[in-house]
Amino acid sequence: MEIDQLLARSALLEDRLASFLSLPLFESTSRLRASRSLASLGFEHAQSVKYLVAAGLCTSAAALLRIQYESLVRALWTFYVATDEQTELILQELTEQSAKKASKIPMLSQMLVEIEEKAPHAPVAHLKEFKHYSWRPLSSFVHGGIHAVNRHGKGFPLELILMEVRHSNGLLGIAGNLLLILAGVPPEAGEMAGIYAEFKDCFPPVDPPFKRRSEPAH
Repeated sequence: MEIDQLLARSALLEDRLASFLSLPLFESTSRLRASRSLASLGFEHAQSVKYLVAAGLCTSAAALLRIQYESLVRALWTFYVATDEQTELILQELTEQSAKKASKIPMLSQMLVEIEEKAPHAPVAHLKEFKHYSWRPLSSFVHGGIHAVNRHGKGFPLELILMEVRHSNGLLGIAGNLLLILAGVPPEAGEMAGIYAEFKDCFPPVDPPFKRRSEPAH
């Protein structure tokens, strides 16, 4: 698949999933509102990833992919794990005091552990796998490391660009499913199953066409 075709299909997928943001919450609590806000933030990052890829700015797109991932993990943690005080803090007006309190919210690795403990049915395995294989290179893009310098100078091979977009779509799929949960839409409604089937070409392959490594990518 060429990148222009994947971007066009991804835009359609994004529109379908973003429509879930308008669904009413099954309860108007700070927990659900905070979780939806974080999921919505992830949609903004995902859209920006595609815009940057379309403009040929793939190094910056890779950095945003990590930020999109973090927003998704925080959205899931907020829904399944956070205390009422923490969820209310996320929605508070930005002040020096609220920012200081928010800095005490657990780091991402701890969030993944707590999600797995409190909600073993959540897609923690996918999130942990993404972090295991992608965290170091994506962090390099964020912090101007060797991956960023190398790709900025030599460019991105097409397969890497396609993978970048598909991984962004994969994170959106998990976010879309979370939005349905927040709206009280039962899994048996088949909303996400239908979307995964229709846009199979836009998501990462279930079985990657390479042998898995025991160590993360460097």
